[in-house]
Amino acid sequence: MTIKVGDKVPDGTLTEFIETATDSCALGPNAFQVADLVKGKKIAVFAVPGAFTPTCSAKHLPGYVENAAALKAKGIDEIWCVSVNDAFVMGAWGREQKTDGKVRMLADGSAIWTKALGLELDLNARGMGVRSQRYSMLLDDGVVKKLNVEAAGKFEVSDAATMLGQA
Repeated sequence: MTIKVGDKVPDGTLTEFIETATDSCALGPNAFQVADLVKGKKIAVFAVPGAFTPTCSAKHLPGYVENAAALKAKGIDEIWCVSVNDAFVMGAWGREQKTDGKVRMLADGSAIWTKALGLELDLNARGMGVRSQRYSMLLDDGVVKKLNVEAAGKFEVSDAATMLGQA
């Protein structure tokens, strides 16, 4: 079953590579519960098939980095980039793309949360394993308010400009 507008997102664990240790977060990968992260917040989530891949690196992530201030001005508390990669890869990609303070780079390394959403993409035939479909969604206190799932191989509805118009 695929998640739809009006549904509450399933709980799950996402990991984030923390660059600077604090009292609450250690340096390196830290696990976070989705239910805790979404509570009382308005979040723009976008997912990509893979870190460092062409469309994701040239268009998808940069669009959200460039529009982060505009999205936050519209009441978005956080912007998440989710990918079926590990936290080390997501951290390295975030450093390269200068996402710090703009976009949280959240890893779903085993695609467990992605599968719970019903948004997995089987790329085994291309040697890439199970990945995420390309999508964006607007969450308000964990409830899906907008959901934009791309057709296979497309990048038309999950971009930052579309999200900006929906926020």
